Amino acid sequence: MLEMLEKAVMTTIGVAAITQKKAEELAAELKERFKLSEEEGKSLVDRIQALATESREKVRETAEAEVQKVVDRLGIVSRDEFDRLAKRVQELESRGSV
Repeated sequence: MLEMLEKAVMTTIGVAAITQKKAEELAAELKERFKLSEEEGKSLVDRIQALATESREKVRETAEAEVQKVVDRLGIVSRDEFDRLAKRVQELESRGSV
């Protein structure tokens, strides 16, 4: 039964957007409505939070990959690459002035 409730909750609210407080409020409501035990309610909150964390991580990874594709397509250098080149220019300039 908990799996069915969990799937319904995830579908309804969108896993990535749920906060700890919202998960606890939702679990309390479901506990009361479906007469869940304290342990079942805690388990539900823990599972909702784990799924939310996993979902947020997937969204973050997807966003980073998409941004990297755009950066690559536009030919924009990364901060690390820029810093490396700036350091190299500084080294070359200091050699030339000696």
